[in-house]
Amino acid sequence: MGEKVVAGGFDLSDRHRYRRKLHECLEGLERLLAEKRFDRPKNMMGLEIELNLAGADGLPRMVNAQVLERIASPDFQTELGMFNLEVNVLPHRLGGRVFDRLAEELSAGLHYAHRQAAEIDAGVVMIGILPTITRADLALANLSAVDRYSLLNEQILMMRGEDFRLEIEGVERLSWSTGSIVPEAACTSVQLHLQVTPARFSDVWNAAQAVTAVQIAVGANSPFLFGRELWRESRPPLFTQATDTRPPELQAQGVRPRTWFGEKWVDSVYELFAENVRFFPSLLPICDEEEPLRVLAEGGVPSLQELVLHNGTVYRWNRPVYGVADGMPHLRVENRVLPAGPTVADVVANAAFYYGLVRTLADEQRPVWTRMPFAEAEANFDAACRYGIDARIRWPRRGRSGGLVSVPAVRLVLDELLPMAAAGLDAWGIEPADRDHYLGIIEERCRRRVNGATWQVDTYHRALAAGLDRDAALAATTRRYSELMHRGEPVHTWPVGLEEQEVDASAAVRR
Repeated sequence: MGEKVVAGGFDLSDRHRYRRKLHECLEGLERLLAEKRFDRPKNMMGLEIELNLAGADGLPRMVNAQVLERIASPDFQTELGMFNLEVNVLPHRLGGRVFDRLAEELSAGLHYAHRQAAEIDAGVVMIGILPTITRADLALANLSAVDRYSLLNEQILMMRGEDFRLEIEGVERLSWSTGSIVPEAACTSVQLHLQVTPARFSDVWNAAQAVTAVQIAVGANSPFLFGRELWRESRPPLFTQATDTRPPELQAQGVRPRTWFGEKWVDSVYELFAENVRFFPSLLPICDEEEPLRVLAEGGVPSLQELVLHNGTVYRWNRPVYGVADGMPHLRVENRVLPAGPTVADVVANAAFYYGLVRTLADEQRPVWTRMPFAEAEANFDAACRYGIDARIRWPRRGRSGGLVSVPAVRLVLDELLPMAAAGLDAWGIEPADRDHYLGIIEERCRRRVNGATWQVDTYHRALAAGLDRDAALAATTRRYSELMHRGEPVHTWPVGLEEQEVDASAAVRR
């Protein structure tokens, strides 16, 4: 979806040709798999982070084009909203001190972007949902000036045929209708990529699906939207509803949403691509000139552009990715579960926990997905989004007795999953210093029952108790969050609440 798309209308012949090309791409993928044409394992990982832009007042700033012009680096790109950016980290080989290197690169890149943004009275804030975002900020006029976003908005709205309805029942209730997909821009996430061989793909994808709940439980960072305290991780319900092409009648028929957890464990990567083609109509029927089956017949490697484009408009929380690098096709699992932030140290700790845990679970002789119904994994994900670090998770009981047990997420992580993650990082060849430092951040979050969401909520309520109104408390919380984020210490060490001068300043502004 990052490729340049030229805006324009589509007619029936465009959709017919695109469907034909999509099925040819799927056949091409099947042949590549059968012929074992994929790249050998290289233990490669990658990272993308979506960011917010906010002013010194904590309010969103619609200036991504101007900030990108000043940054002048291909590592930074636009995102859906004019208050968004995305930073992409070059692929790294898992091993050694890779997580320290990631932290250094991310810190340097974000500090540079923040300095450039400051030239136009903005700053970079790495957070799941900016607490100060309002309904007015998510108007169509604030969609980034990029053709593909306008076209995507037009096609999703046309397919739905009516306004989107946002309904989230959390600590408080949110109900709102909108005529565009722009509310999706409020959701900023971290995407973790892991290159895998076809033979390993299903094990890694199933493992990633199984651990989505614990990822959210320890990493939740999005408790507010439009001034309402909702779920501890409110991105998933917001993203699901803001991209839902189904009117109520199709929802009632059980048609699948485009933002999708899935419905079963899989045996191959082909299943996921085939499901995407079978279940979801095309949103952007733009055809490439390449004829994939002819390229294959001539001994070449097709780019499968139609399949790649279509795959980018099906928003699985763990997405299959096909790519070609240096003339060799490869596969990746893209984990899209985590919110951005709070700090670089927290992001890298979340990544270390994920890569280590997935490695161990994918290697198990009795994999967790053979001992847990898929529906339980989805229910766990839902519970973790609602309750964050206080969630309870249903997980296979240890020992031979079998069955599932309901356990606090923090207990499951501390007693069972952190040792698994450590073993997985050892298997990747990660240096013990890196392993212990970053998994230690996850351990301390669990021991203190603190993550980005709990810090935001606790600080906000203290601001209310100090006499600030709702909007002032959210703005003050955002400013304090941004200050501590840029200091870089992990969130479990942050002092809760506002400093006295911040309360006084916010109260003065209100008066």
